[in-house]
Amino acid sequence: MISVARSRLLYIVAGLFFAALSMSANAARAGYAHFIVDANSGEVFAAENADVLNHPASLTKMMTLYLAFEAIRQGRLSWEQQIIMTPNAAEKIPYKLGIGAGKPLTVREAAYATAIRSANDAAQAIGDHLGGGEEGFARMMTLKARALGMRSTVFRNASGLPDDAQVTTARDMAVLAAALIRDYPQEYRIFSERSFNFRGRTIRGHNNLMYRYAGMDGVKTGYVNASGFNLVSAVNENGRRIIGVVMGGKTARSRDAQMEALLDRALGREALVAGAETKRPAAGVAAALDNVPMPFRNPSSNETVAQTKLANRQASSLPGVTRSASVPALALGETSRSAAQDGIAGIVPSAPGAAVVSADPKGWRVQIAAAGNRSTASRLLTRAQAILSDHFGSVAPLINEATNSSGSAMYRAQLIGFGDRKGAMEACSALQQYSVECFVLQGSG
Repeated sequence: MISVARSRLLYIVAGLFFAALSMSANAARAGYAHFIVDANSGEVFAAENADVLNHPASLTKMMTLYLAFEAIRQGRLSWEQQIIMTPNAAEKIPYKLGIGAGKPLTVREAAYATAIRSANDAAQAIGDHLGGGEEGFARMMTLKARALGMRSTVFRNASGLPDDAQVTTARDMAVLAAALIRDYPQEYRIFSERSFNFRGRTIRGHNNLMYRYAGMDGVKTGYVNASGFNLVSAVNENGRRIIGVVMGGKTARSRDAQMEALLDRALGREALVAGAETKRPAAGVAAALDNVPMPFRNPSSNETVAQTKLANRQASSLPGVTRSASVPALALGETSRSAAQDGIAGIVPSAPGAAVVSADPKGWRVQIAAAGNRSTASRLLTRAQAILSDHFGSVAPLINEATNSSGSAMYRAQLIGFGDRKGAMEACSALQQYSVECFVLQGSG
Protein backbone atom coordinates (compact mmCIF):
# COMPACT_ATOMS: atom_id res chain seq x y z
CA MET A 1 0.00 0.00 0.00
CA ILE A 2 2.83 2.37 0.88
CA SER A 3 4.55 1.76 -2.46
CA VAL A 4 1.28 2.35 -4.34
CA ALA A 5 0.66 5.58 -2.48
CA ARG A 6 4.22 6.69 -3.07
CA SER A 7 3.91 5.89 -6.77
CA ARG A 8 0.74 7.95 -7.03
CA LEU A 9 2.39 10.85 -5.25
CA LEU A 10 5.31 10.71 -7.65
CA TYR A 11 2.94 10.86 -10.61
CA ILE A 12 1.13 13.86 -9.12
CA VAL A 13 4.39 15.69 -8.51
CA ALA A 14 5.63 14.74 -11.96
CA GLY A 15 2.39 15.98 -13.50
CA LEU A 16 2.78 19.36 -11.84
CA PHE A 17 6.40 19.50 -12.92
CA PHE A 18 5.55 18.67 -16.53
CA ALA A 19 2.77 21.24 -16.55
CA ALA A 20 5.21 23.90 -15.42
CA LEU A 21 7.68 22.90 -18.08
CA SER A 22 4.95 22.89 -20.71
CA MET A 23 4.25 26.54 -20.00
CA SER A 24 7.70 27.32 -21.41
CA ALA A 25 7.15 25.16 -24.49
CA ASN A 26 6.13 28.18 -26.54
CA ALA A 27 9.80 29.13 -26.45
CA ALA A 28 10.46 26.18 -28.77
CA ARG A 29 11.21 27.25 -32.29
CA ALA A 30 12.04 25.49 -35.53
CA GLY A 31 15.54 26.90 -35.39
CA TYR A 32 18.74 25.31 -36.62
CA ALA A 33 20.94 23.49 -34.09
CA HIS A 34 23.70 20.92 -34.08
CA PHE A 35 25.79 19.05 -31.53
CA ILE A 36 28.67 16.66 -32.29
CA VAL A 37 30.27 14.77 -29.40
CA ASP A 38 32.57 11.84 -28.63
CA ALA A 39 30.35 9.54 -26.58
CA ASN A 40 33.33 7.93 -24.83
CA SER A 41 35.39 10.96 -23.84
CA GLY A 42 32.69 13.64 -23.80
CA GLU A 43 34.73 15.85 -26.14
CA VAL A 44 32.46 18.27 -28.02
CA PHE A 45 33.61 18.84 -31.61
CA ALA A 46 30.91 21.27 -32.69
CA ALA A 47 27.87 22.93 -31.14
CA GLU A 48 25.42 25.55 -32.29
CA ASN A 49 22.20 26.36 -30.42
CA ALA A 50 22.73 23.02 -28.66
CA ASP A 51 20.56 24.01 -25.67
CA VAL A 52 17.82 25.88 -27.53
CA LEU A 53 14.40 24.24 -27.37
CA ASN A 54 13.14 22.60 -30.53
CA HIS A 55 10.52 19.97 -31.32
CA PRO A 56 11.93 16.43 -31.61
CA ALA A 57 9.45 15.06 -34.17
CA SER A 58 10.18 11.35 -34.75
CA LEU A 59 13.41 11.50 -32.76
CA THR A 60 10.88 10.92 -29.97
CA LYS A 61 10.74 7.27 -31.01
CA MET A 62 14.25 6.78 -29.64
CA MET A 63 12.81 7.17 -26.14
CA THR A 64 9.81 5.00 -26.98
CA LEU A 65 12.16 2.19 -27.93
CA TYR A 66 14.49 2.83 -24.99
CA LEU A 67 11.54 2.13 -22.67
CA ALA A 68 10.50 -0.90 -24.76
CA PHE A 69 14.03 -2.33 -24.57
CA GLU A 70 14.06 -1.69 -20.83
CA ALA A 71 10.75 -3.54 -20.42
CA ILE A 72 12.08 -6.50 -22.43
CA ARG A 73 15.23 -6.71 -20.32
CA GLN A 74 13.14 -6.54 -17.13
CA GLY A 75 10.73 -9.23 -18.32
CA ARG A 76 7.70 -6.96 -18.57
CA LEU A 77 7.65 -7.50 -22.33
CA SER A 78 8.96 -10.18 -24.68
CA TRP A 79 9.77 -10.02 -28.37
CA GLU A 80 7.01 -12.42 -29.38
CA GLN A 81 4.40 -11.02 -27.00
CA GLN A 82 1.32 -9.66 -28.73
CA ILE A 83 0.11 -6.16 -28.01
CA ILE A 84 -3.03 -4.53 -29.33
CA MET A 85 -3.25 -1.70 -31.82
CA THR A 86 -5.37 0.63 -29.72
CA PRO A 87 -7.86 3.04 -31.31
CA ASN A 88 -5.59 5.87 -30.17
CA ALA A 89 -2.64 4.29 -31.97
CA ALA A 90 -4.59 3.29 -35.08
CA GLU A 91 -5.78 6.84 -35.72
CA LYS A 92 -2.25 8.24 -35.98
CA ILE A 93 -1.39 9.62 -39.39
CA PRO A 94 1.19 7.97 -41.67
CA TYR A 95 3.78 6.70 -41.65
CA LYS A 96 1.89 3.76 -40.17
CA LEU A 97 1.47 -0.01 -40.40
CA GLY A 98 -2.27 0.43 -40.81
CA ILE A 99 -3.39 -2.92 -39.42
CA GLY A 100 -6.49 -1.45 -37.79
CA ALA A 101 -7.71 -0.84 -34.26
CA GLY A 102 -8.11 -3.90 -32.07
CA LYS A 103 -5.72 -6.01 -34.13
CA PRO A 104 -2.68 -7.68 -32.50
CA LEU A 105 0.96 -7.26 -33.43
CA THR A 106 4.07 -8.56 -31.78
CA VAL A 107 6.49 -6.40 -29.84
CA ARG A 108 9.10 -7.34 -32.44
CA GLU A 109 6.92 -6.10 -35.28
CA ALA A 110 6.15 -2.87 -33.45
CA ALA A 111 9.80 -2.24 -32.59
CA TYR A 112 11.06 -2.79 -36.14
CA ALA A 113 8.30 -0.63 -37.59
CA THR A 114 9.06 2.13 -35.10
CA ALA A 115 12.84 2.13 -35.62
CA ILE A 116 13.08 1.55 -39.38
CA ARG A 117 9.87 2.90 -40.94
CA SER A 118 9.08 5.39 -38.15
CA ALA A 119 5.52 4.06 -38.02
CA ASN A 120 3.50 6.30 -35.74
CA ASP A 121 0.80 3.76 -34.98
CA ALA A 122 3.36 1.12 -33.98
CA ALA A 123 5.15 3.55 -31.67
CA GLN A 124 1.92 4.59 -30.00
CA ALA A 125 0.82 0.96 -29.62
CA ILE A 126 3.99 0.35 -27.60
CA GLY A 127 3.33 3.47 -25.56
CA ASP A 128 -0.30 2.66 -24.87
CA HIS A 129 0.65 -0.84 -23.73
CA LEU A 130 3.43 0.25 -21.41
CA GLY A 131 1.83 3.43 -20.07
CA GLY A 132 -1.84 2.57 -20.14
CA GLY A 133 -2.46 5.43 -22.56
CA GLU A 134 -0.79 8.41 -24.16
CA GLU A 135 -0.63 10.59 -21.04
CA GLY A 136 0.72 7.85 -18.80
CA PHE A 137 3.44 6.88 -21.25
CA ALA A 138 4.40 10.53 -21.76
CA ARG A 139 5.03 10.80 -18.02
CA MET A 140 7.17 7.65 -18.14
CA MET A 141 9.15 9.08 -21.05
CA THR A 142 9.82 12.41 -19.37
CA LEU A 143 10.75 10.82 -16.06
CA LYS A 144 13.23 8.58 -17.87
CA ALA A 145 14.59 11.61 -19.73
CA ARG A 146 15.37 13.29 -16.39
CA ALA A 147 16.96 10.11 -15.07
CA LEU A 148 19.25 9.97 -18.12
CA GLY A 149 20.30 13.61 -17.74
CA MET A 150 18.08 15.11 -20.44
CA ARG A 151 17.41 18.33 -18.58
CA SER A 152 15.25 20.22 -21.08
CA THR A 153 13.11 17.53 -22.71
CA VAL A 154 9.35 17.09 -22.27
CA PHE A 155 7.55 14.27 -24.06
CA ARG A 156 3.82 14.27 -24.75
CA ASN A 157 3.36 11.23 -27.01
CA ALA A 158 5.23 8.15 -28.19
CA SER A 159 5.41 9.00 -31.88
CA GLY A 160 6.64 12.59 -32.10
CA LEU A 161 3.55 13.83 -33.90
CA PRO A 162 2.98 17.57 -33.43
CA ASP A 163 2.42 18.83 -29.89
CA ASP A 164 3.46 22.33 -28.85
CA ALA A 165 4.56 21.10 -25.43
CA GLN A 166 6.80 18.30 -26.75
CA VAL A 167 10.27 19.84 -26.76
CA THR A 168 13.94 18.88 -26.57
CA THR A 169 17.42 20.14 -27.44
CA ALA A 170 20.23 18.88 -29.63
CA ARG A 171 22.31 18.15 -26.54
CA ASP A 172 19.51 16.13 -24.94
CA MET A 173 19.06 14.05 -28.08
CA ALA A 174 22.78 13.22 -28.03
CA VAL A 175 22.40 12.11 -24.41
CA LEU A 176 19.52 9.82 -25.42
CA ALA A 177 21.45 8.30 -28.33
CA ALA A 178 24.43 7.62 -26.07
CA ALA A 179 22.14 6.00 -23.50
CA LEU A 180 20.59 3.70 -26.12
CA ILE A 181 24.01 2.54 -27.28
CA ARG A 182 25.38 2.18 -23.75
CA ASP A 183 22.41 0.52 -22.06
CA TYR A 184 21.00 -1.61 -24.89
CA PRO A 185 23.81 -2.23 -27.40
CA GLN A 186 22.25 -5.43 -28.71
CA GLU A 187 18.75 -4.10 -29.24
CA TYR A 188 20.13 -0.82 -30.61
CA ARG A 189 21.24 -2.66 -33.75
CA ILE A 190 17.64 -2.55 -34.97
CA PHE A 191 18.27 1.10 -35.88
CA SER A 192 20.96 0.07 -38.38
CA GLU A 193 18.66 -2.08 -40.51
CA ARG A 194 17.63 -0.80 -43.93
CA SER A 195 14.36 -2.72 -44.19
CA PHE A 196 12.27 -5.38 -42.49
CA ASN A 197 9.69 -7.95 -43.49
CA PHE A 198 6.18 -7.42 -42.23
CA ARG A 199 3.66 -10.16 -42.95
CA GLY A 200 4.91 -10.90 -46.43
CA ARG A 201 5.94 -7.44 -47.53
CA THR A 202 9.25 -5.62 -47.34
CA ILE A 203 9.10 -2.23 -45.67
CA ARG A 204 12.07 0.04 -46.25
CA GLY A 205 13.46 2.79 -44.08
CA HIS A 206 14.51 6.28 -45.10
CA ASN A 207 17.64 7.12 -43.09
CA ASN A 208 19.50 7.61 -46.34
CA LEU A 209 22.74 9.02 -44.92
CA MET A 210 23.23 5.93 -42.76
CA TYR A 211 23.12 3.71 -45.84
CA ARG A 212 26.12 5.41 -47.41
CA TYR A 213 28.25 6.88 -44.62
CA ALA A 214 31.08 4.62 -43.46
CA GLY A 215 30.72 3.46 -39.87
CA MET A 216 27.26 4.91 -39.27
CA ASP A 217 25.00 2.41 -37.51
CA GLY A 218 22.03 4.57 -36.46
CA VAL A 219 20.05 6.25 -35.31
CA LYS A 220 16.87 8.25 -36.33
CA THR A 221 15.36 10.84 -38.67
CA GLY A 222 12.48 13.15 -37.81
CA TYR A 223 10.26 15.78 -39.39
CA VAL A 224 7.18 17.82 -38.60
CA ASN A 225 6.44 21.33 -39.85
CA ALA A 226 7.21 22.82 -36.45
CA SER A 227 10.64 21.19 -36.21
CA GLY A 228 12.11 21.13 -39.67
CA PHE A 229 14.24 18.15 -40.67
CA ASN A 230 16.00 16.48 -37.73
CA LEU A 231 18.61 13.74 -37.59
CA VAL A 232 20.53 11.90 -34.90
CA SER A 233 23.49 9.87 -36.18
CA ALA A 234 25.98 7.56 -34.50
CA VAL A 235 29.28 6.50 -36.04
CA ASN A 236 31.56 3.75 -34.78
CA GLU A 237 35.07 4.04 -36.19
CA ASN A 238 37.15 1.22 -34.73
CA GLY A 239 35.68 1.67 -31.29
CA ARG A 240 35.60 5.46 -31.41
CA ARG A 241 31.94 6.43 -30.98
CA ILE A 242 30.84 9.81 -32.36
CA ILE A 243 27.25 11.03 -31.99
CA GLY A 244 25.86 13.86 -34.10
CA VAL A 245 22.58 15.76 -33.88
CA VAL A 246 21.27 18.17 -36.50
CA MET A 247 17.89 19.86 -35.97
CA GLY A 248 15.85 22.32 -37.99
CA GLY A 249 17.16 21.48 -41.44
CA LYS A 250 15.39 23.12 -44.37
CA THR A 251 15.30 19.91 -46.39
CA ALA A 252 16.26 16.29 -45.78
CA ARG A 253 19.08 16.61 -48.29
CA SER A 254 20.59 19.75 -46.72
CA ARG A 255 20.26 18.19 -43.25
CA ASP A 256 22.10 15.06 -44.38
CA ALA A 257 24.81 17.12 -46.08
CA GLN A 258 25.35 19.18 -42.95
CA MET A 259 25.57 16.08 -40.76
CA GLU A 260 28.04 14.52 -43.17
CA ALA A 261 30.26 17.60 -43.14
CA LEU A 262 30.19 17.87 -39.34
CA LEU A 263 31.05 14.20 -38.86
CA ASP A 264 33.81 14.34 -41.44
CA ARG A 265 35.45 17.17 -39.52
CA ALA A 266 35.08 15.37 -36.18
CA LEU A 267 36.55 12.15 -37.60
CA GLY A 268 39.32 13.81 -39.59
CA ARG A 269 38.03 12.43 -42.85
CA GLU A 270 38.22 15.63 -44.84
CA ALA A 271 41.74 14.81 -46.05
CA LEU A 272 40.84 11.34 -47.28
CA VAL A 273 40.29 10.59 -50.92
CA ALA A 274 36.61 10.84 -51.76
CA GLY A 275 35.17 7.43 -52.49
CA ALA A 276 35.42 4.11 -50.73
CA GLU A 277 37.21 5.51 -47.70
CA THR A 278 34.44 7.95 -46.83
CA LYS A 279 31.32 6.26 -48.14
CA ARG A 280 30.20 2.70 -47.60
CA PRO A 281 28.02 0.92 -50.15
CA ALA A 282 24.77 -0.34 -48.73
CA ALA A 283 25.34 -3.69 -47.09
CA GLY A 284 22.33 -5.27 -48.75
CA VAL A 285 21.74 -7.54 -45.77
CA ALA A 286 18.61 -6.73 -43.74
CA ALA A 287 17.49 -8.84 -40.80
CA ALA A 288 14.03 -10.34 -41.12
CA LEU A 289 11.49 -10.05 -38.34
CA ASP A 290 12.23 -13.59 -37.18
CA ASN A 291 15.85 -12.72 -36.38
CA VAL A 292 16.30 -9.83 -33.96
CA PRO A 293 19.72 -8.30 -34.64
CA MET A 294 21.20 -9.11 -31.23
CA PRO A 295 24.92 -9.75 -31.52
CA PHE A 296 26.63 -12.05 -29.11
CA ARG A 297 28.54 -10.28 -26.41
CA ASN A 298 31.88 -8.80 -27.31
CA PRO A 299 34.32 -10.95 -25.31
CA SER A 300 37.04 -9.32 -23.27
CA SER A 301 40.66 -10.13 -23.99
CA ASN A 302 41.09 -12.28 -20.87
CA GLU A 303 38.32 -14.73 -21.75
CA THR A 304 39.19 -18.13 -23.12
CA VAL A 305 37.87 -19.46 -26.39
CA ALA A 306 35.93 -22.13 -24.52
CA GLN A 307 34.22 -19.54 -22.30
CA THR A 308 33.26 -17.47 -25.31
CA LYS A 309 31.87 -20.44 -27.19
CA LEU A 310 29.81 -21.38 -24.14
CA ALA A 311 28.45 -17.86 -23.85
CA ASN A 312 27.48 -17.86 -27.52
CA ARG A 313 25.72 -21.23 -27.18
CA GLN A 314 23.79 -19.87 -24.19
CA ALA A 315 22.88 -16.71 -26.11
CA SER A 316 21.73 -18.81 -29.07
CA SER A 317 19.20 -20.57 -26.85
CA LEU A 318 17.43 -17.34 -25.89
CA PRO A 319 14.01 -16.71 -27.48
CA GLY A 320 14.23 -14.67 -30.64
CA VAL A 321 17.99 -15.08 -31.08
CA THR A 322 19.42 -17.04 -33.99
CA ARG A 323 23.17 -17.44 -34.18
CA SER A 324 24.55 -17.04 -37.69
CA ALA A 325 27.09 -19.62 -38.78
CA SER A 326 29.41 -16.79 -39.73
CA VAL A 327 29.53 -15.31 -36.22
CA PRO A 328 32.83 -16.35 -34.64
CA ALA A 329 33.17 -17.71 -31.13
CA LEU A 330 36.72 -16.51 -30.61
CA ALA A 331 38.06 -14.28 -27.88
CA LEU A 332 39.36 -10.99 -29.20
CA GLY A 333 43.11 -10.66 -29.05
CA GLU A 334 43.84 -14.30 -29.88
CA THR A 335 46.23 -14.50 -32.81
CA SER A 336 44.97 -16.31 -35.89
CA ARG A 337 47.09 -18.12 -38.44
CA SER A 338 49.44 -16.08 -40.56
CA ALA A 339 49.02 -15.28 -44.21
CA ALA A 340 51.83 -17.67 -45.08
CA GLN A 341 50.07 -20.53 -43.28
CA ASP A 342 46.93 -19.75 -45.25
CA GLY A 343 48.94 -20.19 -48.42
CA ILE A 344 47.39 -17.32 -50.33
CA ALA A 345 49.60 -16.38 -53.28
CA GLY A 346 50.87 -12.82 -53.33
CA ILE A 347 50.75 -12.23 -49.57
CA VAL A 348 54.09 -12.13 -47.79
CA PRO A 349 54.04 -11.46 -44.03
CA SER A 350 56.66 -8.86 -43.15
CA ALA A 351 56.08 -8.98 -39.37
CA PRO A 352 53.68 -10.70 -36.97
CA GLY A 353 50.20 -9.57 -37.92
CA ALA A 354 51.41 -7.46 -40.84
CA ALA A 355 51.34 -8.13 -44.56
CA VAL A 356 52.49 -6.59 -47.81
CA VAL A 357 51.40 -7.44 -51.31
CA SER A 358 53.62 -8.53 -54.18
CA ALA A 359 50.83 -9.40 -56.57
CA ASP A 360 47.44 -7.86 -55.89
CA PRO A 361 44.86 -10.66 -56.31
CA LYS A 362 41.54 -9.93 -57.94
CA GLY A 363 38.22 -10.92 -56.47
CA TRP A 364 36.04 -9.96 -53.55
CA ARG A 365 37.53 -8.42 -50.44
CA VAL A 366 36.56 -6.75 -47.19
CA GLN A 367 38.04 -3.38 -46.34
CA ILE A 368 38.21 -2.60 -42.63
CA ALA A 369 39.73 0.89 -42.53
CA ALA A 370 42.21 3.29 -44.07
CA ALA A 371 44.93 4.04 -41.53
CA GLY A 372 47.62 6.69 -41.47
CA ASN A 373 50.43 4.22 -40.94
CA ARG A 374 51.20 0.58 -41.66
CA SER A 375 51.41 -0.54 -38.03
CA THR A 376 47.87 0.67 -37.28
CA ALA A 377 46.54 -1.08 -40.37
CA SER A 378 48.37 -4.23 -39.28
CA ARG A 379 46.81 -4.16 -35.82
CA LEU A 380 43.35 -3.77 -37.33
CA LEU A 381 43.93 -6.77 -39.57
CA THR A 382 45.22 -8.89 -36.69
CA ARG A 383 42.04 -8.23 -34.73
CA ALA A 384 39.80 -8.89 -37.74
CA GLN A 385 41.53 -12.18 -38.53
CA ALA A 386 41.13 -13.30 -34.94
CA ILE A 387 37.42 -12.62 -35.09
CA LEU A 388 36.97 -14.46 -38.39
CA SER A 389 39.35 -17.37 -37.92
CA ASP A 390 36.72 -19.95 -36.91
CA HIS A 391 34.73 -19.64 -40.14
CA PHE A 392 36.92 -17.73 -42.59
CA GLY A 393 40.33 -19.31 -42.08
CA SER A 394 41.28 -19.18 -45.77
CA VAL A 395 41.25 -15.40 -46.06
CA ALA A 396 44.46 -13.40 -45.87
CA PRO A 397 45.41 -9.87 -44.81
CA LEU A 398 46.44 -7.20 -47.26
CA ILE A 399 47.72 -3.68 -46.66
CA ASN A 400 47.08 -1.66 -49.80
CA GLU A 401 49.08 1.56 -49.85
CA ALA A 402 47.58 4.64 -51.52
CA THR A 403 47.93 8.42 -51.45
CA ASN A 404 45.26 10.83 -50.25
CA SER A 405 44.39 14.22 -51.69
CA SER A 406 47.04 15.98 -49.59
CA GLY A 407 49.77 13.67 -50.85
CA SER A 408 50.12 11.70 -47.64
CA ALA A 409 50.32 7.92 -47.61
CA MET A 410 47.39 5.94 -46.28
CA TYR A 411 47.17 2.20 -45.75
CA ARG A 412 43.98 0.33 -46.56
CA ALA A 413 43.50 -2.63 -44.25
CA GLN A 414 41.82 -5.36 -46.31
CA LEU A 415 41.05 -9.06 -46.16
CA ILE A 416 41.19 -10.98 -49.44
CA GLY A 417 40.63 -14.50 -50.67
CA PHE A 418 36.83 -14.67 -50.57
CA GLY A 419 35.35 -16.95 -53.19
CA ASP A 420 32.36 -14.74 -53.92
CA ARG A 421 30.51 -11.61 -52.84
CA LYS A 422 28.27 -13.58 -50.48
CA GLY A 423 31.24 -14.84 -48.48
CA ALA A 424 32.70 -11.35 -48.22
CA MET A 425 29.35 -9.95 -47.11
CA GLU A 426 29.00 -12.62 -44.43
CA ALA A 427 32.49 -11.88 -43.14
CA CYS A 428 31.80 -8.15 -43.01
CA SER A 429 28.52 -8.82 -41.16
CA ALA A 430 30.39 -10.95 -38.61
CA LEU A 431 32.97 -8.19 -38.08
CA GLN A 432 30.26 -5.59 -37.58
CA GLN A 433 28.80 -7.67 -34.76
CA TYR A 434 32.07 -7.03 -32.96
CA SER A 435 31.94 -3.28 -33.73
CA VAL A 436 34.48 -3.53 -36.54
CA GLU A 437 33.21 -1.37 -39.39
CA CYS A 438 33.83 -2.60 -42.91
CA PHE A 439 32.56 -2.70 -46.46
CA VAL A 440 32.85 -5.07 -49.42
CA LEU A 441 34.51 -4.28 -52.74
CA GLN A 442 35.85 -6.13 -55.75
CA GLY A 443 39.10 -5.88 -57.67
CA SER A 444 42.34 -4.19 -56.71
CA GLY A 445 40.57 -1.84 -54.24
